[in-house]
Amino acid sequence: MPRQPYPLDRVTPERIAETALAILDSAGPGALSFRSLAQHLGVSHMTIYRRCSDLDGLLDLCVDHLAAYLPDSVPGSDWARVTETRFTGLYILLTTHPGLMALRGARPWLGEQLLRRLVEPAVGDNIAVGMSAQEAVLTYRRMYLLTLGCASFVDHRNPNTVIANVRTTITGLDPQEFPALTGNLEAILPIMSDDEIYYGALRQLIRSARPETSEPPAGSHHRRG
Repeated sequence: MPRQPYPLDRVTPERIAETALAILDSAGPGALSFRSLAQHLGVSHMTIYRRCSDLDGLLDLCVDHLAAYLPDSVPGSDWARVTETRFTGLYILLTTHPGLMALRGARPWLGEQLLRRLVEPAVGDNIAVGMSAQEAVLTYRRMYLLTLGCASFVDHRNPNTVIANVRTTITGLDPQEFPALTGNLEAILPIMSDDEIYYGALRQLIRSARPETSEPPAGSHHRRG
């Protein structure tokens, strides 16, 4: 008897995204394909294809799924605090799923949910505090690129592995050729997986965009459990 088609309405975008992220988190970016995803969901890969059409579409589903967890924008709140909360929320989501960042490459993320939850309120809040449209977009873009870059640089879920790899690399260098690195190894290692580097850089961007803003207290960021 032919296999009965799996109802498309039971393979929801949310279920596809959750399963794809679980594969990425447990097995890495090389393990994610339409076939592996279909196998985990118990459907044919063509069912996934009808939902996503290609890998870009699948990644957009995943990003839009995560965008629902971004902090809500509260009208009338302090611009600096709202901006920092918004982008650190994005940073935490992205560093929680490094496999997604690895697959992203240079492609843009233009999912409707991400535009609704991040881009539109960020640019709108920038305009509301007196920036021109161009300034508002440039300010958003700088903070967005900072967030992507810092989230992509290391796997923040496994800082001990990062530190061990850096230690192995630096100790294998010739001290005469690399005196600054080999001579300052213990100072370098903690910085390689320190989230405060991102938070400090973001605060600097916020101050440069609105010099009159006060700096939020350090240590106010917490990762989702």
